Amino acid sequence: MSSAKDKDSEQLPKEKKLDFLLTWKEICKKQKGLMIAMIVLLVASTVLLIFALTTLRPQNAVVIVGYGDVYGEIAGLSGGYRRDVWMNMLAFPILALVFGILHNLIALRIYKKYGKETALVMVVASLVLVVGTFVVMFRLLGEW
Repeated sequence: MSSAKDKDSEQLPKEKKLDFLLTWKEICKKQKGLMIAMIVLLVASTVLLIFALTTLRPQNAVVIVGYGDVYGEIAGLSGGYRRDVWMNMLAFPILALVFGILHNLIALRIYKKYGKETALVMVVASLVLVVGTFVVMFRLLGEW
């Protein structure tokens, strides 16, 4: 029978945990385009967060929180606007935080595992989602 030391030496070495700071430093040194895209995503998400927080309208008991042609036809509403309490609009600041922080962390992990191109696709897709969120908010607020 083998001893406990033999079993420990036979085990495969554990995979090193991803260090986000080291990965970010590597991106800053080697991948300027990805770094700029990640910074743009962070800035756009910060602008979205500020815009979403300034348009919450907590003084109103009911605000427009959604739009959809299908919903409007089912509910019999004109135009498909859905009204609800203002707290449902907290989804937009939460989305801004997810896009700005979580998606950048995911992009770091993708960069380490799959490379620059895949991480750049993730960041660009996140930027498109931020722009889409702005469009939805403008539509709901009646600004656009």
